[in-house]
Amino acid sequence: MAVAGPVRAKSIAAHEVAWVNRAVLLVDIVEFVRLVEEDEVGVISRWLRLVGEVTTAILPRCGGRLVKSLGDGMLLDFEDVRAAVWAALAIRCASERENAGCPPERQMLLRMGLELSDVILQEDDILGHGVNLAARLMSLAGPGEIVVSQRVRDRLTPDLDADIEDLGECFVRHLRNPIRAYRIGPPGPRPIVGHRSALDDLAPAIAVVPFAPRRTGEDDPVIGDVLAEETIRALSRTPDLDLISRLSTSAFRGRDLGPSEIGAHLSADYVLSGAYHCAGERVSLDLELAEAKSGRILWIEHLEDDLAGLLSGDQELIGRIVGAVGAAVMRRELQRSKVHPLPTLQSYTLLLGAITLMHRLSPSDFDEARKLLQTLADRRSREPAALAWLANWHVLRVQQGWSPDQRRDAYLALECTKRALDADPDCSLALTIDGFVHTNLLKRLDVARERYQRALVTNPSNARAWLLKGTLHAFAGEGSQAVVHSRRALQLSPLDPHRYFYDSLAATAYLSAHQFEHALRAAERSLRANRTHTSTLRATAIAQWQLGRHDEARRTVQQLLRLEPSLTITRWRERSPSAEYDIGKEWAEALRHAGVPD
Repeated sequence: MAVAGPVRAKSIAAHEVAWVNRAVLLVDIVEFVRLVEEDEVGVISRWLRLVGEVTTAILPRCGGRLVKSLGDGMLLDFEDVRAAVWAALAIRCASERENAGCPPERQMLLRMGLELSDVILQEDDILGHGVNLAARLMSLAGPGEIVVSQRVRDRLTPDLDADIEDLGECFVRHLRNPIRAYRIGPPGPRPIVGHRSALDDLAPAIAVVPFAPRRTGEDDPVIGDVLAEETIRALSRTPDLDLISRLSTSAFRGRDLGPSEIGAHLSADYVLSGAYHCAGERVSLDLELAEAKSGRILWIEHLEDDLAGLLSGDQELIGRIVGAVGAAVMRRELQRSKVHPLPTLQSYTLLLGAITLMHRLSPSDFDEARKLLQTLADRRSREPAALAWLANWHVLRVQQGWSPDQRRDAYLALECTKRALDADPDCSLALTIDGFVHTNLLKRLDVARERYQRALVTNPSNARAWLLKGTLHAFAGEGSQAVVHSRRALQLSPLDPHRYFYDSLAATAYLSAHQFEHALRAAERSLRANRTHTSTLRATAIAQWQLGRHDEARRTVQQLLRLEPSLTITRWRERSPSAEYDIGKEWAEALRHAGVPD
């Protein structure tokens, strides 16, 4: 909550008095004298009922205090500015209910003025310039209107706290200089952030709300902002997610709103929130990721880390958050893609579900991935991302040894990337996958180099482009460059949901550099995550053979042949871009010795 401020001590006429920063609300009945003259009993009865509702129902809900009832008005005191605004709007609604059924000339209309200022609190009064200014603001209000000062307006978020209209510089009685005043009304249904366009919905939007201190007054509120900002910064580097800006999500600091309300205001699909506590040099953080529309909690976690490391830029804690959030979103979109009919699915559900299924590399999931991608490509015929990932599917199909017609898969993959680049010649993803096609299917390494270079000019942080460019160097026997590029890819995407793919290609880079221990470690990491990737098994067998672990290499080849029974050295050379280079001949010999038939 936006608490008004601390107590301060000032001396007045040799008396020490407590000044506090408070929101002061004055309420007044318009034309009270006329109304009483015409219907004294009715007006007083309605007024007393309204005062009763304010004191018993409205003020307890927002922490407000009725300082005094003035016969034809009220003086109210609030610690929190937003609570005061909520109370003013609630009082106006209550007044409208009291007026229901009354003819216009008998209606009891209110006007209100709200100021935030240092005042002296007494049991039955408030003293200070803030009270006078609230009265001056009230004089600017018409029947049924609420007018607030600049200080109040500065603490409100338009459309979320209230509908705000600038009245400009206003001159009022007894004040030499004009005051800036604003008329407020109930917040409208308009979202703070407009809905994404149909061309920008291939990534679900996540709102990271500033993390709240678990113990108000004890924990530094800046820590929550730092944690949220670093999380937003890290998540924004994930190409499969859209991040709502911190300037928009900070409006929800301290608000008791659920994921569905936050999601509606920000057009977010997911909401990440948390609470933290600092104990000495340690910070503990409780997080939850919720689906905005349903409010369903998808992921909840308790994390701890050193506070000093976090503030000095250590990203271990943030990295764990990013990895877990990305994986939870992928799981949810995959689940959605499996239980809903294809025509009703969001575009990003089709894409994320397809990417996840594609990288599982089981035949049934792989076929399902193509259906999702084809549906998306049909729906968005000029969307580069959809076409690029469909091309990627054809490349993986050949690599896995599942293609009944490699030439046709190569043709279809190339057609997809051509269409993607026709739609957007500078699309970094499409350029990257086109390089993948030219490397692995067409064996045009010269064209592939140019595509990867263009992809990295467009987006120097494209981890997949760095990874695949590294693999190109590995196939050409340029091991040292392959390792540098592969490491760069791993740095840019250390917690990628498909990390096995990065580790697998890193193993290939290490093989090319004759760093066989590193190659084996990378391949083993990849296999722990996905044991069906035939490229990883080939890299594992080669590394084991070159390290003299021949029995292990033979066992690995037996696993490989169970997944790809038709594999032979001849067929591998036909499809491997490395076949005509010395490094490819070296790898072929290692595979032959380990048991791959000629």
